[in-house]
Amino acid sequence: MTATPRPGTPAAAAAQHRVPGRRPPAPPSPALHRPPPAPAEKDRTVSNVRMAVTLEEAPWLGWILVKALMRFAFMVANNLVAISSYICYVIVLQPLRLLDSKRFWYIEGIMYKWLLGMVASWGWYAGYTVMEWGEDIKAISKDEAVMLVNHQATGDVCTLMMCLQDKGLVVAQMMWLMDHIFKYTNFGIVSLIHGDFFIRQGKSHRDQQLLLLKKHLENNYRNRDRKWIVLFPEGGFLRKRRETSQAFAKKNNLPFLTHVTLPRIGATKIILNALVARQENGSPAGGDAKELDSRSKGLQWIIDTTIAYPKAEPIDIQTWILGYRKPVVTHVHYRIFPIKDIPLETDNLADWLYQRFIEKEDLLSHFYETGAFPPPKGHEEAVSREMTLSNTWLFLIQSFAFLSGYMWYSIFQYFYHCLF
Repeated sequence: MTATPRPGTPAAAAAQHRVPGRRPPAPPSPALHRPPPAPAEKDRTVSNVRMAVTLEEAPWLGWILVKALMRFAFMVANNLVAISSYICYVIVLQPLRLLDSKRFWYIEGIMYKWLLGMVASWGWYAGYTVMEWGEDIKAISKDEAVMLVNHQATGDVCTLMMCLQDKGLVVAQMMWLMDHIFKYTNFGIVSLIHGDFFIRQGKSHRDQQLLLLKKHLENNYRNRDRKWIVLFPEGGFLRKRRETSQAFAKKNNLPFLTHVTLPRIGATKIILNALVARQENGSPAGGDAKELDSRSKGLQWIIDTTIAYPKAEPIDIQTWILGYRKPVVTHVHYRIFPIKDIPLETDNLADWLYQRFIEKEDLLSHFYETGAFPPPKGHEEAVSREMTLSNTWLFLIQSFAFLSGYMWYSIFQYFYHCLF
């Protein structure tokens, strides 16, 4: 006999809603409704997943590490034999410098080109290649020109060393303007001998550095038969100067730039004033973009050069040397301006330079959105050219470097034993 629940109790309320002949549902099983895992248990799960991924990637990461160490060892050996041999050859050739200065600097330039070719080979064999866009600068490789290049990372220099190798003697007759910190690198002694200029950044050094640059051009550019100058007008890396540049633009009602910074005028003005030949009426004498066979004396061309990296992720010198990043195609865009169309007055030159970097901003924005540079005006599509290096030529210059290193070592060893 079943007891009747007392009215007003929870049991009585449940009995009112009970269907006759149907057993009440069983209470939920604890196994089907487990509480969420504790934070410590969740962390252990994530850690186990990460460990599994890491274990799967371990062989690949190990190979990357071994390859990086091997590349670093080769780079050190390459620098030791190549730079030492370059210095020894330059010392031995000093009598030729007194007798025939032009021939001496020609030979030095060839060795300088080979050294830069070795640096280019480090990236080439790691799969870091270059795709060129815009106008063909080979057509003006024998004329005097200034390259104005945007600056994102140390890899910009390596990229230029690579893409200019197939432009005749441009690299051999080139002068670089670079940050003074490069003077203290392994390549600094080579740049000092070749006649590159190291510029110190900062307002406190600016006026003095411009005077030194003017004197350097007067003493070294013509005397050493230089043809091209590479200049980074922004005065520093994009990541370091972007905020300062944007603040300056806001203050002076200039365009807000993201992919480049506003250029500095000083070095460009010094170069143009020192190297542009003047006509009798005082206007600059220079080439015509439609008549590339012009051979008037003095600086003739400005090459507006824009470097773009996929996903806006630039390559640095460490990556170039160690090769731990996956193969990357760097894109370089050229525009050629005849010097006679460049204003030399300070205010007009500043406006002209600002306009070039505003155009660079548009070029880079289009590239990052589409993966290609826009076509030039009047054309439906842009044409790109894959830049290549000869593996045979790279092998020969590397072999020459190591054989030269062995030769100079043997010579020094012979004299050492003779003296001691």
